Amino acid sequence: MATITLKGHSITTSGELPTIGDAAKSFEMTAVDLSAKSLNDFSGMNLILNIFPSVDTGTCATSVRNFNKSAADLDNTKVLCISRDLPFAQNRFCGAEGIENVVMLSDFKTGQFGKDYGLEIENGPLAGLHSRCIVVIDTEGKVIYTEQVTETVDEPNYEAALGSLN
Repeated sequence: MATITLKGHSITTSGELPTIGDAAKSFEMTAVDLSAKSLNDFSGMNLILNIFPSVDTGTCATSVRNFNKSAADLDNTKVLCISRDLPFAQNRFCGAEGIENVVMLSDFKTGQFGKDYGLEIENGPLAGLHSRCIVVIDTEGKVIYTEQVTETVDEPNYEAALGSLN
């Protein structure tokens, strides 16, 4: 269990992020076209998991925009933007913002990804949503970088996440 804050108020998550060097845990989520996507669908690629509470908040939207810009220049790398938002909301956001370089995935059906990766918020006004985290997975399927943003309204360290791929 990790303790983070939301506007200075303590909240907890369901566990700890994966350990660097561990194999990434398998997952299955829903894409904006309502198809199922799993970790295996991205086999052999570097993955940046940009995880956040909701695309309908300012910081979350900013992280998607920033990674969308960066993703255009990354070789053999996909940025997966993951939340519990409905795929319809994710699709609407991407259409309105011109987001084309990231893959939006929804954990709305079961929330299992959030539980398996130890980042589901357990209490407070965002209970049941995902905490703001970055997990980077290399082409071998190993976790090479993690960040759980300690204050939910703050942005992640984009440079450190992207730098972990070098």
